[in-house]
Amino acid sequence: QVQLVESGGGLVQAGGSLRLSCTASGSIFRINDMGWYRQAPGKQRELVASIISGDRTNYADSVKGRFTVSRGNAKNTVYLQMSNLKPEDTAVYYCNTNDRFTKRDYWGQGTQVTVSS
Repeated sequence: QVQLVESGGGLVQAGGSLRLSCTASGSIFRINDMGWYRQAPGKQRELVASIISGDRTNYADSVKGRFTVSRGNAKNTVYLQMSNLKPEDTAVYYCNTNDRFTKRDYWGQGTQVTVSS
């Protein structure tokens, strides 16, 4: 089992910045890539950014150049640095990882990011 705990959401004005953090605990030797998804009201959950073993990164087109995903030295923490935030970035942001052996997905509880115009 893997548990994910997120922090760092909040309310920010357009153009501002926020940093999200997510720490994995439990059977962390089983996890591989980590990433962030978001879900806005009435919309499907979508991938925002992910970081894969070897520190390869992947971003949604809508956040390229504004968001940066990174991992801590212990590899069980993932960060999302969000800059130049826009009202359309408003959503609940979820941390995600998966079991490298079973491919089971794990999700954090979500953290609200609200960007006012």
